[in-house]
Amino acid sequence: MSALSISTPRTTFYARTLAAYGTLIFCAIYGIVASLFLRFIGKHRMGQWATARCFKWTMRYTTDVRFEIISGQDYLNTRPCVIIGNHQSALDILLLGAVWPLYCSVTAKSSLRYVPFLGWFMALSGTVFIDRANRNSAIQAFDRAAAEMRSARQSVFIFPEGTRSNAKGAMLGAFKKGAFHLAIRAQVPVVPVVCANYHGVLSLGEWRFRAGRIPVKVLPPIQTKGLTTADVDTLTSETRELMLAELIALTNSPLGQKATKADPAAAEEDLAQLVSSSEAAPGGIRSGGGGGMAMASGVQR
Repeated sequence: MSALSISTPRTTFYARTLAAYGTLIFCAIYGIVASLFLRFIGKHRMGQWATARCFKWTMRYTTDVRFEIISGQDYLNTRPCVIIGNHQSALDILLLGAVWPLYCSVTAKSSLRYVPFLGWFMALSGTVFIDRANRNSAIQAFDRAAAEMRSARQSVFIFPEGTRSNAKGAMLGAFKKGAFHLAIRAQVPVVPVVCANYHGVLSLGEWRFRAGRIPVKVLPPIQTKGLTTADVDTLTSETRELMLAELIALTNSPLGQKATKADPAAAEEDLAQLVSSSEAAPGGIRSGGGGGMAMASGVQR
């Protein structure tokens, strides 16, 4: 049971939203202090991991929302790598808290550098800031990131959709190519993280923010060794197809249905029908976890 156990939906929305923002500010302040201390002892690359874990456990208490990795957690130990994930809403900051590995940094738009507390923490903890409006500046930032990934074995997390989808179902936006350019430049694997749709847990348009468990799956690393910029388009499109298939399967799972439905009780009623229809289908979606989609044009699993 969370600290918020309130029955009125609108009141619950306001209370959890306030709790979430309060938690974010608290953890950003904690992150500034932790990053300063870790920088002093030569461990500043651990600052974002320490802050992510603080946010994960504090949010669990204040909002009772949790992202749970149901498979593939060991793949997060791949180092260095480019970790990518589907982006649904601001609540994905909590997703980062759940999946963040040691020695990983985030990329962010340059304007966030100037946001009080959050921007200060990000600057202190090694965030790679990207000026999306300036192509030359963005390329230089990726070149610096690729060099640091190789020299310091530092991983990077990127949302390849570039913006929040706010999707009501298992949908995935078009992928920007920056993450894949970076992976190929650094010759490091891409590790996809797929989070089930959680429209039932958070919907700003419907004034809904409730407790819930949201399933997450980490897919096997996709190797980029030997690939060149000529392979970026293929790597981008096939990785997106793989993640979309997993997103659909994960959202249609019993735990995923509880996250995507506005009423968890209604989700329970749908499970029997969902299972029976899946068994009746001649073939299900092939996910990346067990045999999965083959990656062409030299993209290896």
